[in-house]
Amino acid sequence: MLGAGHLGKIHLRLLKEIPEFQITGFYDPDKAATEAAEKEYGVKSFASIDELIAESDAVDIVTPTVTHFDCASKALKRSRHIFVEKPLTSTTEEAKRLMSLSAEADVKVQVGYVERFNPAFIAAKSYCSSPMFIEAHRLAQFNPRGTDVSVVLDLMIHDIDIILSLVNSNIKKINASGVAVVSESPDIANARIEFDNGCVANLTASRISMKNMRKCRLFQKDAYISVDFLEKKTEVIRLKTVEGEPEPLAVTIELPNNKGIKQIYFENPAVENTNAIKEELKAFAASINTNSKTMVTIEDGYKSLDVAYKIIEKLKVTSDLSEASA
Repeated sequence: MLGAGHLGKIHLRLLKEIPEFQITGFYDPDKAATEAAEKEYGVKSFASIDELIAESDAVDIVTPTVTHFDCASKALKRSRHIFVEKPLTSTTEEAKRLMSLSAEADVKVQVGYVERFNPAFIAAKSYCSSPMFIEAHRLAQFNPRGTDVSVVLDLMIHDIDIILSLVNSNIKKINASGVAVVSESPDIANARIEFDNGCVANLTASRISMKNMRKCRLFQKDAYISVDFLEKKTEVIRLKTVEGEPEPLAVTIELPNNKGIKQIYFENPAVENTNAIKEELKAFAASINTNSKTMVTIEDGYKSLDVAYKIIEKLKVTSDLSEASA
Protein backbone atom coordinates (compact mmCIF):
# COMPACT_ATOMS: atom_id res chain seq x y z
CA MET A 1 0.00 0.00 0.00
CA LEU A 2 0.99 3.63 -0.48
CA GLY A 3 0.91 6.01 2.49
CA ALA A 4 1.59 5.44 6.18
CA GLY A 5 0.03 8.55 7.65
CA HIS A 6 -2.93 8.66 10.05
CA LEU A 7 -5.38 6.90 7.73
CA GLY A 8 -2.69 4.78 6.11
CA LYS A 9 -1.85 3.19 9.47
CA ILE A 10 -5.51 2.35 9.99
CA HIS A 11 -5.56 0.65 6.59
CA LEU A 12 -2.40 -1.28 7.41
CA ARG A 13 -3.87 -2.58 10.65
CA LEU A 14 -7.15 -3.61 9.02
CA LEU A 15 -5.51 -5.19 5.97
CA LYS A 16 -3.60 -7.48 8.33
CA GLU A 17 -6.96 -8.64 9.75
CA ILE A 18 -8.44 -9.53 6.35
CA PRO A 19 -7.37 -13.03 5.25
CA GLU A 20 -8.03 -12.31 1.57
CA PHE A 21 -5.06 -9.92 1.56
CA GLN A 22 -1.37 -10.75 1.83
CA ILE A 23 0.49 -7.52 2.47
CA THR A 24 3.53 -7.17 0.23
CA GLY A 25 4.62 -3.99 1.98
CA PHE A 26 4.15 -0.25 1.91
CA TYR A 27 5.84 2.94 0.79
CA ASP A 28 5.88 6.39 2.38
CA PRO A 29 8.43 9.15 1.66
CA ASP A 30 8.41 10.20 5.33
CA LYS A 31 11.21 8.27 7.03
CA ALA A 32 9.81 8.76 10.52
CA ALA A 33 6.36 7.51 9.45
CA THR A 34 7.99 4.57 7.68
CA GLU A 35 10.03 3.53 10.70
CA ALA A 36 7.01 3.86 13.01
CA ALA A 37 4.81 1.74 10.72
CA GLU A 38 7.48 -0.93 10.27
CA LYS A 39 7.91 -1.22 14.02
CA GLU A 40 4.20 -1.20 14.87
CA TYR A 41 2.87 -3.49 12.14
CA GLY A 42 5.87 -5.56 11.17
CA VAL A 43 5.34 -4.86 7.48
CA LYS A 44 8.12 -4.40 4.93
CA SER A 45 8.75 -0.92 3.53
CA PHE A 46 9.82 -0.31 -0.07
CA ALA A 47 12.30 2.29 -1.28
CA SER A 48 10.03 3.63 -4.04
CA ILE A 49 6.50 3.56 -5.43
CA ASP A 50 7.63 1.71 -8.54
CA GLU A 51 9.30 -1.07 -6.53
CA LEU A 52 6.16 -1.61 -4.46
CA ILE A 53 3.88 -1.69 -7.52
CA ALA A 54 6.18 -4.18 -9.25
CA GLU A 55 5.81 -6.63 -6.33
CA SER A 56 2.03 -6.22 -5.83
CA ASP A 57 -1.17 -7.43 -7.50
CA ALA A 58 -3.28 -4.65 -5.97
CA VAL A 59 -2.38 -1.26 -4.54
CA ASP A 60 -4.14 0.58 -1.71
CA ILE A 61 -3.55 4.33 -2.20
CA VAL A 62 -3.88 6.30 1.03
CA THR A 63 -1.80 9.36 0.19
CA PRO A 64 -2.54 13.11 -0.05
CA THR A 65 -5.09 13.90 -2.77
CA VAL A 66 -2.55 15.77 -4.90
CA THR A 67 -0.59 12.53 -5.34
CA HIS A 68 -3.56 10.27 -6.18
CA PHE A 69 -3.29 10.65 -9.94
CA ASP A 70 0.44 9.96 -10.07
CA CYS A 71 0.20 6.91 -7.80
CA ALA A 72 -2.93 5.51 -9.45
CA SER A 73 -1.71 6.02 -13.01
CA LYS A 74 1.56 4.22 -12.26
CA ALA A 75 -0.36 1.26 -10.82
CA LEU A 76 -2.86 1.15 -13.69
CA LYS A 77 -0.11 1.25 -16.30
CA ARG A 78 1.21 -1.93 -14.67
CA SER A 79 -2.34 -3.41 -14.72
CA ARG A 80 -2.68 -3.44 -10.94
CA HIS A 81 -6.03 -3.33 -9.16
CA ILE A 82 -6.31 -0.15 -7.09
CA PHE A 83 -8.19 1.12 -4.09
CA VAL A 84 -7.86 4.91 -3.88
CA GLU A 85 -9.07 7.14 -1.07
CA LYS A 86 -11.55 9.93 -1.77
CA PRO A 87 -11.53 12.24 -3.56
CA LEU A 88 -10.42 10.23 -6.58
CA THR A 89 -8.05 12.94 -7.87
CA SER A 90 -7.34 16.65 -7.54
CA THR A 91 -9.17 17.54 -10.76
CA THR A 92 -11.91 16.13 -12.97
CA GLU A 93 -9.49 16.01 -15.92
CA GLU A 94 -7.19 13.72 -13.93
CA ALA A 95 -10.19 11.56 -13.05
CA LYS A 96 -11.14 11.23 -16.72
CA ARG A 97 -7.61 10.14 -17.59
CA LEU A 98 -7.68 7.53 -14.82
CA MET A 99 -10.97 6.18 -16.16
CA SER A 100 -9.34 5.69 -19.57
CA LEU A 101 -6.32 3.99 -18.01
CA SER A 102 -8.51 1.68 -15.91
CA ALA A 103 -10.52 0.66 -18.98
CA GLU A 104 -7.31 -0.16 -20.86
CA ALA A 105 -5.88 -2.09 -17.91
CA ASP A 106 -9.16 -3.97 -17.33
CA VAL A 107 -8.66 -4.06 -13.56
CA LYS A 108 -10.78 -3.32 -10.48
CA VAL A 109 -10.83 0.23 -9.14
CA GLN A 110 -12.64 1.17 -5.93
CA VAL A 111 -12.87 4.68 -4.49
CA GLY A 112 -12.81 5.09 -0.72
CA TYR A 113 -16.20 6.56 0.08
CA VAL A 114 -16.40 4.90 3.47
CA GLU A 115 -19.91 6.14 4.32
CA ARG A 116 -21.34 3.76 1.71
CA PHE A 117 -20.24 1.01 4.12
CA ASN A 118 -21.44 2.73 7.29
CA PRO A 119 -23.76 0.19 8.96
CA ALA A 120 -26.37 2.89 9.63
CA PHE A 121 -26.57 3.70 5.91
CA ILE A 122 -26.67 0.04 4.97
CA ALA A 123 -29.59 -0.45 7.37
CA ALA A 124 -31.43 2.49 5.77
CA LYS A 125 -30.84 1.70 2.08
CA SER A 126 -33.71 -0.75 1.66
CA TYR A 127 -36.16 1.93 2.84
CA CYS A 128 -34.87 4.59 0.41
CA SER A 129 -36.96 3.93 -2.68
CA SER A 130 -37.47 7.39 -4.16
CA PRO A 131 -36.34 10.26 -1.92
CA MET A 132 -37.69 13.66 -2.99
CA PHE A 133 -36.07 15.88 -0.36
CA ILE A 134 -32.72 15.20 1.31
CA GLU A 135 -31.03 17.22 4.01
CA ALA A 136 -27.44 16.43 5.01
CA HIS A 137 -25.29 18.00 7.73
CA ARG A 138 -21.61 17.15 8.09
CA LEU A 139 -19.98 19.24 10.81
CA ALA A 140 -16.51 18.76 12.26
CA GLN A 141 -14.44 20.44 14.93
CA PHE A 142 -11.49 22.36 13.57
CA ASN A 143 -8.46 20.30 12.60
CA PRO A 144 -5.58 21.86 10.61
CA ARG A 145 -5.25 18.56 8.67
CA GLY A 146 -7.25 18.87 5.46
CA THR A 147 -7.53 22.66 5.34
CA ASP A 148 -5.42 22.76 2.19
CA VAL A 149 -8.62 22.06 0.24
CA SER A 150 -12.17 23.41 0.30
CA VAL A 151 -14.57 21.96 2.86
CA VAL A 152 -16.51 20.68 -0.17
CA LEU A 153 -13.69 18.29 -1.09
CA ASP A 154 -12.78 17.64 2.53
CA LEU A 155 -16.24 16.83 3.98
CA MET A 156 -19.23 17.54 1.77
CA ILE A 157 -18.09 15.17 -0.97
CA HIS A 158 -19.07 12.21 1.26
CA ASP A 159 -22.70 13.35 1.21
CA ILE A 160 -22.53 14.17 -2.49
CA ASP A 161 -21.58 10.55 -3.15
CA ILE A 162 -24.33 9.22 -0.86
CA ILE A 163 -26.98 11.35 -2.57
CA LEU A 164 -25.84 10.44 -6.09
CA SER A 165 -26.04 6.78 -5.12
CA LEU A 166 -29.67 7.19 -4.00
CA VAL A 167 -31.17 9.57 -6.57
CA ASN A 168 -31.61 8.01 -9.99
CA SER A 169 -31.84 11.24 -11.96
CA ASN A 170 -29.69 13.83 -13.67
CA ILE A 171 -28.85 17.11 -11.97
CA LYS A 172 -30.77 20.12 -13.23
CA LYS A 173 -29.40 22.95 -11.10
CA ILE A 174 -26.86 23.68 -8.36
CA ASN A 175 -26.73 26.68 -6.03
CA ALA A 176 -24.14 27.17 -3.32
CA SER A 177 -22.75 29.66 -0.83
CA GLY A 178 -19.91 29.51 1.64
CA VAL A 179 -17.32 31.43 3.59
CA ALA A 180 -13.63 31.07 4.52
CA VAL A 181 -13.11 31.68 8.23
CA VAL A 182 -9.75 30.26 9.29
CA SER A 183 -8.26 29.09 5.99
CA GLU A 184 -7.85 30.37 2.45
CA SER A 185 -10.69 28.21 1.09
CA PRO A 186 -14.30 27.88 2.35
CA ASP A 187 -14.63 26.36 5.81
CA ILE A 188 -18.44 26.45 5.80
CA ALA A 189 -20.53 25.71 2.73
CA ASN A 190 -24.12 25.04 1.80
CA ALA A 191 -25.28 23.58 -1.51
CA ARG A 192 -28.71 22.98 -3.00
CA ILE A 193 -28.89 20.36 -5.74
CA GLU A 194 -32.03 20.05 -7.85
CA PHE A 195 -32.61 16.92 -9.93
CA ASP A 196 -34.69 16.44 -13.08
CA ASN A 197 -37.10 14.13 -11.25
CA GLY A 198 -37.96 16.88 -8.74
CA CYS A 199 -35.77 15.71 -5.89
CA VAL A 200 -33.97 18.44 -3.97
CA ALA A 201 -30.89 17.89 -1.79
CA ASN A 202 -29.69 20.48 0.71
CA LEU A 203 -26.14 19.89 1.96
CA THR A 204 -24.27 21.73 4.71
CA ALA A 205 -20.64 21.14 5.64
CA SER A 206 -18.50 22.91 8.25
CA ARG A 207 -15.05 22.20 9.66
CA ILE A 208 -15.18 24.84 12.39
CA SER A 209 -18.12 23.51 14.37
CA MET A 210 -18.27 23.22 18.16
CA LYS A 211 -19.36 19.58 17.79
CA ASN A 212 -19.15 16.76 15.29
CA MET A 213 -22.24 15.78 13.33
CA ARG A 214 -22.83 13.51 10.34
CA LYS A 215 -26.54 13.20 9.68
CA CYS A 216 -28.74 12.71 6.64
CA ARG A 217 -32.54 12.98 6.55
CA LEU A 218 -34.53 11.69 3.60
CA PHE A 219 -38.18 12.39 2.82
CA GLN A 220 -40.23 10.42 0.30
CA LYS A 221 -43.89 9.61 -0.18
CA ASP A 222 -45.23 8.18 3.07
CA ALA A 223 -41.78 7.84 4.67
CA TYR A 224 -39.08 9.71 6.58
CA ILE A 225 -35.64 8.14 7.05
CA SER A 226 -32.96 9.50 9.37
CA VAL A 227 -29.36 8.26 9.21
CA ASP A 228 -26.81 9.21 11.86
CA PHE A 229 -23.46 8.21 10.37
CA LEU A 230 -21.56 9.25 13.50
CA GLU A 231 -23.70 7.50 16.13
CA LYS A 232 -24.56 4.66 13.72
CA LYS A 233 -28.30 4.93 14.21
CA THR A 234 -31.17 4.69 11.75
CA GLU A 235 -34.78 5.76 12.31
CA VAL A 236 -37.68 5.24 9.94
CA ILE A 237 -41.17 6.68 10.13
CA ARG A 238 -43.67 5.28 7.64
CA LEU A 239 -47.32 5.97 6.84
CA LYS A 240 -49.61 3.15 5.74
CA THR A 241 -53.26 3.30 4.77
CA VAL A 242 -55.48 1.73 7.41
CA GLU A 243 -57.81 -0.97 6.17
CA GLY A 244 -60.79 -1.13 8.52
CA GLU A 245 -60.28 -0.10 12.13
CA PRO A 246 -56.81 1.10 13.22
CA GLU A 247 -54.85 -0.91 15.76
CA PRO A 248 -55.46 -0.14 19.46
CA LEU A 249 -53.28 2.75 20.67
CA ALA A 250 -52.07 3.32 17.12
CA VAL A 251 -50.92 6.77 16.08
CA THR A 252 -53.00 7.77 13.08
CA ILE A 253 -53.58 10.69 10.72
CA GLU A 254 -56.96 11.39 9.21
CA LEU A 255 -56.50 12.55 5.64
CA PRO A 256 -58.48 15.57 4.37
CA ASN A 257 -61.51 15.29 2.10
CA ASN A 258 -62.46 11.89 3.55
CA LYS A 259 -59.53 10.17 1.88
CA GLY A 260 -59.10 7.72 4.70
CA ILE A 261 -56.79 7.17 7.64
CA LYS A 262 -53.08 6.43 7.70
CA GLN A 263 -51.23 4.83 10.57
CA ILE A 264 -47.76 5.99 11.63
CA TYR A 265 -45.18 3.23 12.10
CA PHE A 266 -41.94 3.95 13.97
CA GLU A 267 -39.03 1.65 13.17
CA ASN A 268 -35.44 1.38 14.32
CA PRO A 269 -33.76 -1.01 11.89
CA ALA A 270 -31.02 -3.17 13.34
CA VAL A 271 -27.59 -1.67 12.74
CA GLU A 272 -24.68 -4.10 12.72
CA ASN A 273 -21.57 -3.28 14.71
CA THR A 274 -19.09 -3.27 11.82
CA ASN A 275 -15.98 -1.28 10.89
CA ALA A 276 -16.82 0.60 7.69
CA ILE A 277 -13.20 0.90 6.53
CA LYS A 278 -12.65 -2.82 7.02
CA GLU A 279 -15.88 -3.57 5.17
CA GLU A 280 -14.90 -1.46 2.15
CA LEU A 281 -11.50 -3.18 1.97
CA LYS A 282 -13.19 -6.60 2.20
CA ALA A 283 -15.54 -5.56 -0.61
CA PHE A 284 -12.54 -4.55 -2.72
CA ALA A 285 -10.98 -7.99 -2.21
CA ALA A 286 -14.28 -9.68 -3.07
CA SER A 287 -14.61 -7.75 -6.34
CA ILE A 288 -11.13 -8.94 -7.39
CA ASN A 289 -11.64 -12.56 -6.33
CA THR A 290 -15.09 -12.87 -7.93
CA ASN A 291 -14.36 -10.62 -10.92
CA SER A 292 -17.35 -8.47 -10.03
CA LYS A 293 -18.06 -4.74 -10.10
CA THR A 294 -16.63 -2.74 -7.22
CA MET A 295 -19.08 -1.27 -4.71
CA VAL A 296 -17.87 2.29 -5.41
CA THR A 297 -16.62 2.47 -8.98
CA ILE A 298 -14.16 4.86 -10.59
CA GLU A 299 -17.15 6.35 -12.44
CA ASP A 300 -18.80 7.02 -9.07
CA GLY A 301 -15.61 8.74 -7.97
CA TYR A 302 -15.63 10.92 -11.07
CA LYS A 303 -19.31 11.87 -10.72
CA SER A 304 -19.01 13.01 -7.10
CA LEU A 305 -15.82 14.94 -7.90
CA ASP A 306 -17.52 16.62 -10.86
CA VAL A 307 -20.46 17.74 -8.70
CA ALA A 308 -18.06 18.91 -5.97
CA TYR A 309 -16.22 21.16 -8.40
CA LYS A 310 -19.48 22.56 -9.77
CA ILE A 311 -20.36 23.50 -6.18
CA ILE A 312 -16.91 25.04 -5.69
CA GLU A 313 -17.41 27.12 -8.84
CA LYS A 314 -20.70 28.40 -7.43
CA LEU A 315 -18.90 29.28 -4.19
CA LYS A 316 -16.35 31.30 -6.17
CA VAL A 317 -19.14 33.21 -7.91
CA THR A 318 -20.88 34.10 -4.65
CA SER A 319 -17.55 35.06 -3.08
CA ASP A 320 -16.67 37.33 -5.99
CA LEU A 321 -20.09 38.99 -5.82
CA SER A 322 -19.71 39.58 -2.09
CA GLU A 323 -16.28 41.16 -2.54
CA ALA A 324 -17.55 43.34 -5.38
CA SER A 325 -20.42 44.69 -3.26
CA ALA A 326 -18.22 45.33 -0.21
